[in-house]
Amino acid sequence: MKLLIDIIPFACFYIAYQLYGFYIATAVIIVACTIQSILLWVMNRRLEKLQIVVLVLIWVFGGITLIFHDPLFLQYKVSVLYWIMSALFFYTQFFSKQKALEFVLKEQILLPDTVWKNLNLSWGLFFAAMGALNLYVVYHFSMSAWVNFKMFGTLGLTFIFVLLQSIYMAKYAKEVPTNDNNEKLT
Repeated sequence: MKLLIDIIPFACFYIAYQLYGFYIATAVIIVACTIQSILLWVMNRRLEKLQIVVLVLIWVFGGITLIFHDPLFLQYKVSVLYWIMSALFFYTQFFSKQKALEFVLKEQILLPDTVWKNLNLSWGLFFAAMGALNLYVVYHFSMSAWVNFKMFGTLGLTFIFVLLQSIYMAKYAKEVPTNDNNEKLT
């Protein structure tokens, strides 16, 4: 369900872009992300830090895009977000005992430390590369191609990457032990 909620603002942006153009689509994604955050708040009584970062980046870069009537600001937002994610993975890779991916998934899966490190590093590299790839598309292709890349290309690349990561994890994964009441044992 959360994945569907996460995709809705981008689908709204894509549809608005196809029907009305980039600037209307920019306004639509600002409103859609705001509504998405409100819905997530109502459902969970909290927002994840990443959700707050995305919302702030959409407001700032989307607002600047509309004020200056320059699409580059919103296009750069994508790379900035990817690079923030990359920096988080790299930070935990080199300066933290627990890796970012381990923090998120440790309740669901047990993996050896070296596997967590490899996964964490690969996610950092993936997000760094995606940020660079986004800028490549911005500067070498049309706006329409960028919108299609943002909607379908990044989703497809992420899906393939997650699939490859899952295959790698499956070789080493163990279920988190539970007691008779299905409570996780630590």
